[in-house]
Amino acid sequence: MGTLRDLAPSRRDLLIGAAASAAVTGAPPLANAQAPATSAQGTVVQAPSVSKVSMTVNGMARELELDTRTTLLDALRERLQLPGTKKGCDHGQCGACTVIVGGRRINSCLTLAIMHEGDSITTIEGLGTPEKMHPMQAAFVKHDGYQCGYCTPGQICSAVAILKEIDSGIPSHASNDLTAQPQVTAAEIRERMSGNICRCGAYSNIVDAITEVSGRKA
Repeated sequence: MGTLRDLAPSRRDLLIGAAASAAVTGAPPLANAQAPATSAQGTVVQAPSVSKVSMTVNGMARELELDTRTTLLDALRERLQLPGTKKGCDHGQCGACTVIVGGRRINSCLTLAIMHEGDSITTIEGLGTPEKMHPMQAAFVKHDGYQCGYCTPGQICSAVAILKEIDSGIPSHASNDLTAQPQVTAAEIRERMSGNICRCGAYSNIVDAITEVSGRKA
């Protein structure tokens, strides 16, 4: 008498069976099947695959026609030729793709471009230029707040935004009193910047740069 393992179908047998079933029924494997969308009246609705989106990027009005699946990150890099915003993990875990939308920082890899119709977006290119740097950019240079530089655009965009968060009275997990005005301390900076990963480990210099721009001592 054979064992359970002997009686179980092999992976090859399963693949052959699935292919034969698809050949007979004309249906694709379930993993690749996509049910069409239907309206309230029961008619099939074909979702548009391309859509127009208008937004203001670094002070300039831009209009794009995009695949609806295009992320904001890819629209900025591939369509608007703004490569300063980096693609790191592409899963919202490293912060290299951070941009400022409507004054708030977001991970551009986690949002679709078509969701930002009418939004005002600032990338690292919009903060300053080598000839006229933003104070945060200058502070990063002064305090050596980068090494390889890959994460730096996202770090700087986040740094600019967190100071606005603090000025607006938005608390963080490091805030002792959630009802009090948060202060610029090393603990607050580290907590708020924790979503931006620096693989080179320049964290202490980044804190120094942000502290200097804030005008306060950590």
